[in-house]
Amino acid sequence: MSASPRTRVRVRARHRHNGWGYLFLAPWLVGFFLLVLGPMAASLALSFTDFNLFDPPKWIGLDNYRQAFFDDERFWNALRVTFTYVFASVPARLAFALAVAMLLNRGVRGLRVYRAVYYLPSLLGGSVAIAVLWRQLFGSDGLLNHFLSWFGADTGHSWIADPDTSLLTMIVLAAWQFGSPMIIFLAGLRQIPQELYEAAELDGAGPIARFRAVTLPLLSPLIFFNLLLQVIGAFQAFTPAYVVSNGTGGPSDSTLFYTLYLYEEGFTQFHMGYASALAWVLFAVIAVFSAIAFLSSKYWVHYADVRS
Repeated sequence: MSASPRTRVRVRARHRHNGWGYLFLAPWLVGFFLLVLGPMAASLALSFTDFNLFDPPKWIGLDNYRQAFFDDERFWNALRVTFTYVFASVPARLAFALAVAMLLNRGVRGLRVYRAVYYLPSLLGGSVAIAVLWRQLFGSDGLLNHFLSWFGADTGHSWIADPDTSLLTMIVLAAWQFGSPMIIFLAGLRQIPQELYEAAELDGAGPIARFRAVTLPLLSPLIFFNLLLQVIGAFQAFTPAYVVSNGTGGPSDSTLFYTLYLYEEGFTQFHMGYASALAWVLFAVIAVFSAIAFLSSKYWVHYADVRS
């Protein structure tokens, strides 16, 4: 049974409207396929080859992955350094962000100024200039040692050149860049009804109890959002370690972030096939952590519009 003329006209009109939508989407679709999906597919294919940019790729199967997991000690050290950095810097950054957001939420005068000042490190913290400044701050003749000298402490210690403290300076730099999650937390805090705090106070809840029973549950969606973004960003951290260690991951590979090791293998040693395999391992690690976050969110993330 054929469609009526009126139905055919409606279908053609709908297709014309959809055509305009696809036309506006075309630049994004072209960019996605040419600049994202295409290079990802090429990288996946190269991860199974021996490729050095100068000779044609040679198929070697899973040898790159086998080398990484069973023969490469620096691969495991880079993972250890990166996991340490992620597990230390992300909670510190989120804790500072939430603390400052709660302080600014008390109705401080000049809120816009404070908000801009605290957000500034997030804009500048990943830059080369700040990484260079960090070297000067924690060097043997840096500002930190000058401050410690006022208390009679030894001022000859270089925090960056010491393998025991170099990664700590990277963690401090990451925690200092708390402006972006702070802005998100502040927006969420301003949406929490004051009546809930007043009701909890009438029930005898103190500040800590109100924070645990009111603030954390209502902020949990934003905590989840910030946690996910910060974990992904921390796994991808590169610039501070590269600048502070002069691209070596030193001293003694103590700041050898995984991305820095990937860069060394790909653009210093020209092991492009091996670097591609390392990139896909990092992709898998981030995917696993993202999946864990989403699967666990149903136990601790509370949405106001969810009805039992």
